[in-house]
Amino acid sequence: MNTNEIVRRQLLSAALGQRNVTQVDVREILFQPGQQTGRHLHPCPVLGYIVEGTALFQRSDAADVQTLVAGSAFYEPAGTVILRFDNASATEPMRFIAYYLLDGEQELIQMLPE
Repeated sequence: MNTNEIVRRQLLSAALGQRNVTQVDVREILFQPGQQTGRHLHPCPVLGYIVEGTALFQRSDAADVQTLVAGSAFYEPAGTVILRFDNASATEPMRFIAYYLLDGEQELIQMLPE
């Protein structure tokens, strides 16, 4: 391999269907050790990338909890209930970048009862 070659590695591919995207809102989000999100959903699709730490991630349409380590990408479809998105560590923070694919939505997250 040429040391000057640019390497492009696919992290995620997500089908958005007929979704119209008119704006992208990019956020850096920091979870303290042991912090949990709780049940929630997003009115828009969300793509994300774990920068630091480890997250436990589970969507309502998937049976298994996924462990996302630094360098992992994830997808949360619009309207899908997220059962958990938690910092897996009780001692270390977890930081990720979230890309909200908007089409006029104002609210980025809707918290749901447990």
